[in-house]
Amino acid sequence: MGAGVSSLFFGTGGAATAAAAAPGATGMGDLPELCAAEVLLRLDAPEICALARLNHAFRGAAGADFVWEAKLPENYRHLIGYVEGGGEEGRRRRRRAGKKEIYARLSRPVTFDDGTKEFWLEKSKGRVCMALSSKALVITGIDDRRYWTHMPTTESRFQSVAYLQQIWWFEVVGELDFCFPVGTYSLYFRIHLGKFSKRFGRRICSSEHIHGWDKKPVRFQLSTSDGQHALSQCYLDEPGSWVLYHAGDFVASKPGEALKLKFSMAQIDCTHTKGGLCVDSVLVYPKGFRPEKVVTGRVSEMRS
Repeated sequence: MGAGVSSLFFGTGGAATAAAAAPGATGMGDLPELCAAEVLLRLDAPEICALARLNHAFRGAAGADFVWEAKLPENYRHLIGYVEGGGEEGRRRRRRAGKKEIYARLSRPVTFDDGTKEFWLEKSKGRVCMALSSKALVITGIDDRRYWTHMPTTESRFQSVAYLQQIWWFEVVGELDFCFPVGTYSLYFRIHLGKFSKRFGRRICSSEHIHGWDKKPVRFQLSTSDGQHALSQCYLDEPGSWVLYHAGDFVASKPGEALKLKFSMAQIDCTHTKGGLCVDSVLVYPKGFRPEKVVTGRVSEMRS
């Protein structure tokens, strides 16, 4: 759609150039604002912003509430409550805010649960994405510095990851209770094999502690409060890179109703130790949205 819009409104030569040159000719600047709004309703948010620079009609239409409300998720009123908070003052601010302003705010990360979780709208389609930091997860042995350390880094959106040196029983568990807009979502664990750092401005990765992940696969599980289940397993590989390991998909089918998720990744075969792994976060994305490299394990069982 974007290419078509560009060629239609920003093409060179031809009738558009002639219309602009002819005195008194009708051009795009004469398009009624309502017609311009009908065009914008069929575009994604970045295309709307681009066309707003075209002329007065599109600039006015690009600020219309009904244009942006169509791009917002159906539960945006619930989501904006995380930004403004409760109380009468928060409700007054929400009533004053235009829909374009709400879209822009929700497109930036909105933190909650003491900053350990955040959600945002994917800017192009307005779909909800979410991240949970390693500190929002239950990690076996996390308080014992013989096994785990919290490592500050700019490579995490939460500025910190959990680094495993060595352990016999590896298990990471999490829960999430959230009102998702209707749709299908994928849940991932963001994992890195090896300890990374910067030296003289260059990124380096140490594989000193990496061991045990080639002996048995890691098992990923996902379940929801309405009876959906997913189970898969795969070997961890690709040291030196952040990888999204796919735990499973789930469907949010009831508007306005919170869905509780339980998820885990584990390798609990105690015949060997394993280590040299960074746990950054758990990510929930609309199905098909993949901003990073994704690894999908062998599905052992899936039912709903």
